[in-house]
Amino acid sequence: MTTPIRSEALYRAADLRRIEAAAAAQPLMERAGEAAADLAISLSRLEGGAVLVLAGPGNNGGDAFVAARHLRLRGFAVSVVFVGEISRLPKDAAAAYRHFDADGGTTLQAIPSGSRWSLIIDGLFGIGLQRAIAGRYAELVQAANTLALHHHCPLLALDCPSGLDADTGQRCGETIRASHTITFIAGKPGLLTGDGPEYCGSITHAALDLHAERLAPPSARTIGSDLFAAWLRPRAKNTHKGSFGSVGVLGGASSMVGAVFLAGRAALKLGSGRVYLGLLDAQAPTFDPLQPELMLRRPEALLGTALSALACGPGMGGSEEARSLLLRACALELPLLLDADALNLLASDERLQEALSERAQRGVATLLTPHPTEAARLLARDTAEVQADRAGAALELASRYHAVLVLKGCGTIVAAPDGRWFVNTTGHPALASAGTGDVLSGMIVALLAQGWPALEASLAGVHLHGAAAEERVASGCGPVGLTASEIITSARLCLNHWIAHGR
Repeated sequence: MTTPIRSEALYRAADLRRIEAAAAAQPLMERAGEAAADLAISLSRLEGGAVLVLAGPGNNGGDAFVAARHLRLRGFAVSVVFVGEISRLPKDAAAAYRHFDADGGTTLQAIPSGSRWSLIIDGLFGIGLQRAIAGRYAELVQAANTLALHHHCPLLALDCPSGLDADTGQRCGETIRASHTITFIAGKPGLLTGDGPEYCGSITHAALDLHAERLAPPSARTIGSDLFAAWLRPRAKNTHKGSFGSVGVLGGASSMVGAVFLAGRAALKLGSGRVYLGLLDAQAPTFDPLQPELMLRRPEALLGTALSALACGPGMGGSEEARSLLLRACALELPLLLDADALNLLASDERLQEALSERAQRGVATLLTPHPTEAARLLARDTAEVQADRAGAALELASRYHAVLVLKGCGTIVAAPDGRWFVNTTGHPALASAGTGDVLSGMIVALLAQGWPALEASLAGVHLHGAAAEERVASGCGPVGLTASEIITSARLCLNHWIAHGR
């Protein structure tokens, strides 16, 4: 069973620079290089084997020189490729080079041919990258990726794979595809979202004897159970179904009723006392034969039901009836989650946008759960722009729509209207299948109905959704062919495990 994890601080590059400046008197580069060498030794297939080190023109190159010196001292055959100018190295990196040189190290202008590498180290740019990698550096990146693949050897990136934006997770031209990344001082959001997880491999943290949060507040946090632990409460003995809220799910236009059933089943199995489904399809069945506990209503009747929380959008379609129902839903004084087609309607209707603003003025919680293309519609941009800065897009949407925002995708971002944001680290590519977003909506609205605040419900729902997928894959159900329905039972097991074992 998946063990809950604690949240960790994340820092953008500018905030890390301030931490480094505050700790300037400490030998951070020496600590970083030594930590990298220690990890490199544990990864190398051959004791004393051949190690290729790529050193860049900045402080990341300085870390690489320190690592190379320590590896040479421990008997490894180290080849350091440096194509910059020694005279233009920053102060600390220049000092690291001189120490490397004084200990007998030499640099090469090109990768030597014919060697069989046991390990490759990327110390080209780290978090200092300002533009797309080009020229000789791009050739080195291409060569490193090719050699690591052909030699079946680890490729260790220092701080951040060169070519990856450590703030956003976007690739900047040619990018190192690391099997391992050792990141210094604290975590970086770009390692965990967008392209980051694909290019970072396994991530190791080296704090360098610093406590980052004592030096500067974090830019963001990963999602961990400590952020919502206060709401993981065992159920009191003297309770009944009314104690755990009534969920409504509105959607299910013609040929799309399955989306509502998925959301409703997830809400039921995540603990809602009652679950009502409002189906727009007039020909829809009157009950769910696989989950007869669900209560089906016409949409108008659903909106007149005493609900604790409402989710709108799964399979809703874009009809005028759907638009009218959504406007009525926005006027209700209860937590409201908008997903899928409800988001597309919101993006194109000023009346709905004004309704969300009015909800915020009344202090009523709203949650939006877009995937990147839906987020792009809400921002009147294209999907590529959203993916280029996922956190920025999520924060802008949260502020514009006065809502807790869940931007789905690799490294899901949760953003609050007050500017706080979080990156989820659970999940699996197996979630890329139809209906998994509907299940997530049902999970979150179930927690809302049980009294969870909007932010905590979103954090827990996203984290649990990913953990459930990991659990299913670990048990052999996937990754290929994992269905949305299969996630629901696993999510229920995970949640009960977390509650029973003290979070």
